[in-house]
Amino acid sequence: MDFLMDILEVAIYSCLGIVLMLFGNFLIDLIIPCSFPEEIKRGNRAVGFVSAGTNIGVGILLKAAIASPAAVESAKETLLSGLSGSILYFIIGIVFFMLGYLVIRFFNKQYNLNEEVGSGNMAAGIMVAGIFIGLAIVISGVIV
Repeated sequence: MDFLMDILEVAIYSCLGIVLMLFGNFLIDLIIPCSFPEEIKRGNRAVGFVSAGTNIGVGILLKAAIASPAAVESAKETLLSGLSGSILYFIIGIVFFMLGYLVIRFFNKQYNLNEEVGSGNMAAGIMVAGIFIGLAIVISGVIV
């Protein structure tokens, strides 16, 4: 019976992870004002790099958010408390993920990263992807 419960938990956490990943990417798209689907259809590689970086970063945050409640609470944790803890840690993580990018953008006065990415500057796209991945690694270290 424990094996079936474990399979059910894997399925539930996987579905939660997919939904939260979509939500996280939606929120990040709000702070980079260009239409990701349109830009990718146009072949804008910079947006492709940013999209890859955000997906990797959100995945790192999700892994930490899902693992964190299990590590912090006792073995008697219920599925509901684990799910709610994961969602809470993810929301906190994604807020700091977005704030971190905005702070970096604010202090970087040499060029506008959003405009550079929108115009297809691959170097800017790689830089933003790296920023998101780096932020996710730092934030996930705090969450876990």
